[in-house]
Amino acid sequence: MYGRWRDGRSFDLGRMTLRELLGAYWTNPAIHLYFALALLGGGLAVRWAEPGALRPLLAVLATVLAYPLAWYLIHRFVLHSRFLYRSAWTAALWKRVHFDHHQDPHRLDVLFGSPLNTVPTILLVTVPLGWLVGGGPAGAAAAVCAGFLVTCVYEFCHCVQHLNFKPRNRLLRRMKELHLAHHFHDEHGNYGITSFAVDRLFGTYYAEARERRRSPHVFNLGYDLAEAARFPWVARLTGAPPRDRPPRPGERI
Repeated sequence: MYGRWRDGRSFDLGRMTLRELLGAYWTNPAIHLYFALALLGGGLAVRWAEPGALRPLLAVLATVLAYPLAWYLIHRFVLHSRFLYRSAWTAALWKRVHFDHHQDPHRLDVLFGSPLNTVPTILLVTVPLGWLVGGGPAGAAAAVCAGFLVTCVYEFCHCVQHLNFKPRNRLLRRMKELHLAHHFHDEHGNYGITSFAVDRLFGTYYAEARERRRSPHVFNLGYDLAEAARFPWVARLTGAPPRDRPPRPGERI
């Protein structure tokens, strides 16, 4: 499936249909891993839960409600921070988990998070939350299950937001418009994916592009030529200077 859509830039969501995306999504190894870990967490939650216990279900609810906040904080203060590319130790991590995605938002192969980074992050968030709310190991396992399932939903919604596809559903269409504004107009806002309530809470929400000036760093996240000269590790890994515009068809990143 992937091979058909390699065009020199990589797997191009701008050229895929929804049906083709579904095939790519369900064959992605990261999605297989997330579902497997969700199944493991759910099985352990059932095994460890006391008969009639409801607290593990509260852990699931808490995880679903906490996910937009957790994503917002990570997206805004980690993925969009500058400290990661300024260190040789973390430059490759930042390049893989977010810089490449903003350099070319249609690349399917870098849109999915790397499991080496996402799995520890999900566990770091869900295990303590589930243990606290769910009253012990059963709650922690239930939260882990919910966390990986929500991640699968997030990954699919994220794919659709970059797909050459206009959702018929008004809510989904609006979610896509807000996310694309983050990628193509001003990256300092609309950090959410499926929910922008936290953006509203922290004042980073903008409803229309005309409300803000277009950011000069929307594609390079501040890692411009001057920064690349000072902190060259990401540019060396990329093999090219950072771009301040979307790639042209057939152009390699």
